[in-house]
Amino acid sequence: MVTQCLLASMNPLEHIASKEIFSVGFFSFTNHMFMVSLATILLMVVLPIAIRSKKLVRSGFGNAIEAMCVYLREEVARPFLKEHTDKYIPFIWSMFFFILTLNLLGMVPLDRIFWAITSKENHFGGTATANVWVTGALAFMAFMLFHCAGIYENGFVNYVRHFAPKVPVLILPFIFFMEVVSSFVRVFSLAIRLFANMLAGHVLLGTLLAFIIIYKNSMVATASITFVVLMSLMEIFVAFLQAYIFTFLTTIFIGFSVHQDH
Repeated sequence: MVTQCLLASMNPLEHIASKEIFSVGFFSFTNHMFMVSLATILLMVVLPIAIRSKKLVRSGFGNAIEAMCVYLREEVARPFLKEHTDKYIPFIWSMFFFILTLNLLGMVPLDRIFWAITSKENHFGGTATANVWVTGALAFMAFMLFHCAGIYENGFVNYVRHFAPKVPVLILPFIFFMEVVSSFVRVFSLAIRLFANMLAGHVLLGTLLAFIIIYKNSMVATASITFVVLMSLMEIFVAFLQAYIFTFLTTIFIGFSVHQDH
């Protein structure tokens, strides 16, 4: 009976599920809203402190932040945005560090930390980027930016004309429709890719830990814990990789919008 209760409580989706912390009227504040707010506050506090030094060459954490910023600007953004790089790089930097912070915070068991301090069950913590609504909101922001950037840089008429290239008149409506649909597909590809990868990683970790209770064997427990540690290290890599991929694709889409000749 105890084992069944433990198995029921060790749902692999438990850590990534959206849970209500409190509600006011029709408004419900969830754990993912808390994580988004926490990530925003951390970035607003930590990044200015990390780069406050006026030294020509920073050290430590500040140097790591600067290295990532330089890489994103010179190796990711500039090849696609060219002369528009400095105009749009603040958004690209913000998107990368925000997604990275959400991914990394999702690996911190904040609910267990609060429980150890207060001895009360709580719903703090969770992986916000494993919520499709969160990744969808991020993708929608990117969608709005690359369309607004295209209109701003080329004018509304020229930008819309880009959706109808020089093709025979008979197939022009079909091509225009496909171009419009493809622009919306980009939003879904950004949202689903980030959501699915973060979801899969945490489900796998939860499943590996459940093996310990299912089999009640020291060898299985040792193997499970070993794999969990290795997968956790892999999850750190995936957190950086998915933030990079989301930013990289957003940069490409902005480049396509502002440089219509490509």
